[in-house]
Amino acid sequence: MPVPSAVRRQLRKVLRATLGLAIGAATAFAEFFYVLLGGIALAIPALRPPVFAGARALSEVERRRLEKYLGAENALACSGHRAMAYLVPRCVVGLLGAGIFILILFGAGSGAIIFYQLLNGQSPGGGAPADWYDFVTTGLFGALLIFLAVQGLIGIATLERKLAGRFFGPSKQEQLRRRVSELATSRAEVVEAVNGERRRIERDLHDGVQQRLVALGMLLGRARRSDDPEHASDLLRQAHEESQRALHDLREVSWRVYPIALDSDGLHPALEALAERSGVPIHLRVDLPERPPAAIETVVYFVASESVTNTIKHAAATRIDIEAERDEDRVRVRITDDGTGGARASGGGLSGLARRVAAADGEFTVDSPLGGPTVVTAVLPCE
Repeated sequence: MPVPSAVRRQLRKVLRATLGLAIGAATAFAEFFYVLLGGIALAIPALRPPVFAGARALSEVERRRLEKYLGAENALACSGHRAMAYLVPRCVVGLLGAGIFILILFGAGSGAIIFYQLLNGQSPGGGAPADWYDFVTTGLFGALLIFLAVQGLIGIATLERKLAGRFFGPSKQEQLRRRVSELATSRAEVVEAVNGERRRIERDLHDGVQQRLVALGMLLGRARRSDDPEHASDLLRQAHEESQRALHDLREVSWRVYPIALDSDGLHPALEALAERSGVPIHLRVDLPERPPAAIETVVYFVASESVTNTIKHAAATRIDIEAERDEDRVRVRITDDGTGGARASGGGLSGLARRVAAADGEFTVDSPLGGPTVVTAVLPCE
């Protein structure tokens, strides 16, 4: 049975983080001796510049390690004084991590010996014959040690990230500059999203409803000019059918502009209506104990609606899953299909969704390897 791609990605992420922690445990020994000797050397004014330069180099190594293996993106390397201050707690955390890895290796070796003894009918430690409860107690004790080791590594990774954020994180001025830049970008994306919606509405009206109305006018004109009552009746019948199609197209356009159910009933009924109107089976799961703000509901709905439309047009999917749930102070919507994959966030429809989500200070991601599946995720703040 093949391993799902999401599981493979998660496994690679765990292995990469474990490798990063192992590297950090090895560098902690060098940093410990550097801090010990460097602290003594700082008493000599002439040695301070090279000591601080070395501290900056070591801290830059750690910053790059955390960014590569643990996904902790931080600012550029800090000053010499700050780098030296960072290395003091960092080497302690690294040595704790080294201790955990040593215990893991010792436990793995001991576990292999005990397992070999049990297979040979001996109790742990050898000597007496093994009883049935030896297997149970050994298994439970081994599971407990594995759990403690994993929790220890998770704790070390958390401390590593917090230390990096504390010493490598941006200053208040940098945070303010970034926020201003984000707001400027968000404002531009709002304008672009509104203009995109206007263009889409105009295109739908021009290519759909307007063409229907032109055909309706032509049929009525032909019926008026006809001298044959039977032919005129047939033209009127066609005009009536065309008017029904025009009305259907107009309803579709108005629904895509803003569904009435979203205002009156909320997100869940609006998504249920979307699922009913879809040509591809949609499996819906909504877990929202409280209604989000109207602006967030609107963004979530249109992310789902546009994703479904793109799937039907391009993905050749046979199933679509829509999940909307509350995650503390955020709302997450995930749309998954079993189509051909290959979708890009920079594509026409998805780029518009990305701008709409960014305008609401949200996060938008697309995971669509060739061959599928495609997963579109939007996470929106809901304070």
